[in-house]
Amino acid sequence: MQRTLRPDAVLIQAVIAGALSFAHLHDLAAAAGQSGWKAWAYPISVDLLLVAAWRRLRAGRDGASWTWFTIALAASLGANIATAGLLDLGHVPAWLRILVAGWPALAFLGGTLLVHTPTPATAAEAPSAEPELAVPEVELHRTDTAPVPAPTSAPAELDPAPAKPPTPAAPVPTVPAALVEHARSIAEKHRKTTGEPITAEALTARLGLPAPTCQAIAAQLELT
Repeated sequence: MQRTLRPDAVLIQAVIAGALSFAHLHDLAAAAGQSGWKAWAYPISVDLLLVAAWRRLRAGRDGASWTWFTIALAASLGANIATAGLLDLGHVPAWLRILVAGWPALAFLGGTLLVHTPTPATAAEAPSAEPELAVPEVELHRTDTAPVPAPTSAPAELDPAPAKPPTPAAPVPTVPAALVEHARSIAEKHRKTTGEPITAEALTARLGLPAPTCQAIAAQLELT
């Protein structure tokens, strides 16, 4: 699929404005005593500082970006106005010669600060009020279960149904001491905040652990 090139009015306007501003800066630098290649370097320096400040503004707004963007824009706009007949380019005042001669150092300082100063963060996450504690893994072990009695041989007519093995006991979780202390701190904080002891259901919801583990912790803390 071929794409047709369509003229962009904004792009054309930007090229025209850039070319005219470039020429005006060159003429002003040449009138201020900067001849040859030096006069052509001044508009490049102004445009580079303007672009660097604009890119910094798009990355994150701060006072330094606006300051250097305003300085570069004032230099470009000032050259356009000065060469419009308001200034005699044959007799440039001394203060303007000083500004033109000091511009390279000023532009270098601005560009260095824009590049090497970290961009301010646009969004910062608020630190959590309560540090998260690493919950140790809970190891489960089974208690001794009753042995299943061996089936006794008996006539089919006397014992038609086979004997059911007894149900094994539920596993009892082993709760580490660090987890118990963590639950105890949650219970103390709840009592200080509400004035009432925490319930087993509330502690289970706060810990977010399996029900057997929370029940074992509540039993150690003597919670109802």
